[in-house]
Amino acid sequence: MENSSTIKVLTLSGLQEARMYRYIYFFFTLFIYLLIFFVNLTLILTICLERGLHEPMYILLCNLCINGLCGTAGFYPKILLDILSDVHVIVYSGCLAQACVIYTSVMCEISLLTVMSYDRYVAICRPLQCHTIMTPLMVRRLLLYAWLLPIALTLVALILTLRLPLCRSHIDKLYCDNGFIWKLSCVPTTLNSMWGIFIVSLQILNLLLILYTYWQIVRVCLRSSEGKVKFMETCVPHLASMASFITAVLFDYMYSRHNSKAFPLSLRNFMAVEFLVIPPLLNPIAYGLKMKLIRTRVRKLFSKFTNTDWSEK
Repeated sequence: MENSSTIKVLTLSGLQEARMYRYIYFFFTLFIYLLIFFVNLTLILTICLERGLHEPMYILLCNLCINGLCGTAGFYPKILLDILSDVHVIVYSGCLAQACVIYTSVMCEISLLTVMSYDRYVAICRPLQCHTIMTPLMVRRLLLYAWLLPIALTLVALILTLRLPLCRSHIDKLYCDNGFIWKLSCVPTTLNSMWGIFIVSLQILNLLLILYTYWQIVRVCLRSSEGKVKFMETCVPHLASMASFITAVLFDYMYSRHNSKAFPLSLRNFMAVEFLVIPPLLNPIAYGLKMKLIRTRVRKLFSKFTNTDWSEK
């Protein structure tokens, strides 16, 4: 049995099938990452540069895109290197950092979706009080909740993981997962599991709050044709984001808890990384296509840069 002090490097699995087609996998993964980076950055710049979009709904959307970039930055650079490498390893400190970045991003996503649902609830169900409730101070407080709580939860999980001595060094996944790191431990991980259950419970509460707010929103919107239009314009993209994210997280949960070798490796890999592919790509596209104001501002921003380039020539 290896001593924990000697384990400085961990081995990641999941890329055995990539060796024969490594360049195809590399360019496809790189294309997906660049596309995610481009669409999210476009929306972030549009919202930041256009003063007409400095409203709570768009500020929250901007933070959702920033979170998407942060989460994918913890995964894609490493996986791109691993695809081209014959040895898929990561130092222990880097493994912990990757796990923290990815799962902080997951919890921030849920928190931001919760805050966004509350904003839509106030805008649609209490329109006369919207400007008095969603003040700049309230928006800042909601953003602090959405960012700081997940970071604090992750830091506690990190501290609990650091106390575990490791006896093994093989992680059966494409990237570092806090739960998989526990499995390498020589000692019981009851305290870690209890903290994990507490975190999951908080996320379930967030999801229940989202469902409650949208139940109220649907009740109000169905009363008028104008309400239905408003629901389709601003709420459908949020629901699409939430549905894609929850589906992706469930896939990852199934992979982590029921990692059956009966599934093909490619399917297991897809289950493990879907939440790092679909939501970051779908969120800005869904909002950009559905919200007329966003589409108008994006075209305006691109035309501004295009006109500047032509005038310089």
